[in-house]
Amino acid sequence: MLREKQFSNTNVKGANAERPLDWALFNVYKKQWKELNPSTQKRDLARPLIDVLLYKKEMKEPMSTHAEDLKFRLMTIELLRTAKRVPYTYRELSAKTGLPVTVLSRYAKGHVLPNAERAHQLWRTLTKLVGLQAELRRRIHFNSDGYFNNTEIIGDYNILRQAAHHALAVFAGKRVTKVLTAAVDGIPLGTMVANSLGVNLVIAKWNKEVGVPAFLEETYVLKDSGVTMTLYVPKDAVKKRDSILIVDDMIKTGETQAAMVNLVKRAKADIAGVYSIIAVGEEWQRKINVPKESVEVVTRVNIMQPT
Repeated sequence: MLREKQFSNTNVKGANAERPLDWALFNVYKKQWKELNPSTQKRDLARPLIDVLLYKKEMKEPMSTHAEDLKFRLMTIELLRTAKRVPYTYRELSAKTGLPVTVLSRYAKGHVLPNAERAHQLWRTLTKLVGLQAELRRRIHFNSDGYFNNTEIIGDYNILRQAAHHALAVFAGKRVTKVLTAAVDGIPLGTMVANSLGVNLVIAKWNKEVGVPAFLEETYVLKDSGVTMTLYVPKDAVKKRDSILIVDDMIKTGETQAAMVNLVKRAKADIAGVYSIIAVGEEWQRKINVPKESVEVVTRVNIMQPT
């Protein structure tokens, strides 16, 4: 059984000596490790997990980098197991990933974790086979007015979890201090992404709430309607030193997302990026004033009339 006292700073030897440890983080991932490999209780086989959570005094990377790295590697194994259940055989997966059958089998059974580079290699391949994009496209059906029902998407835990994993894969290497989303449909996805990145969530709302002393606000006109809309964020929720990831379930005109970009700029904070699982058409790209490489959309679709 792994015990905290086995790895205290006083008895960790060799390369791991005198390396501080975040035990709360350790316990979270120890549990996940045991779920991957429940029959393994030997200290030696847990060493890769320990090495991720420990770091040298001279190391410049923050602990969050190691946490995100480990999360992503665990996510990749989960995706590999999904591919195996689809089902793909190990031989088929080997042909698609370029990795030996024995290596894939050891990953899927939780005997070892892929390193960060290999995890990204596997992720890129596996998402094309059993990933989020294919599932989203299967569920999007436009009606005669050019709208589709997103209820089954924003209310589906598995889709939201995969979307959060995707966000972690894309933005883990960037500085993100908070996630900003708009009420109401953006909240489920924003919550999952914020949880995945380990940061707080800020919600832009359509009215002021009693008890909040001051707000940042942004007003814009809805396209072709003449109706004005205003988004409000508590003034102290976004600070100058923040780096904000803007998250929404869908981008259509880009007006709401552009308003959130302007709210961040009003606070003089940085914009880490914009993330959405669905974008309709291309017009929105002219509205959102952020670098193209900072925008990540899982699925881009065009409005199609029913046949």
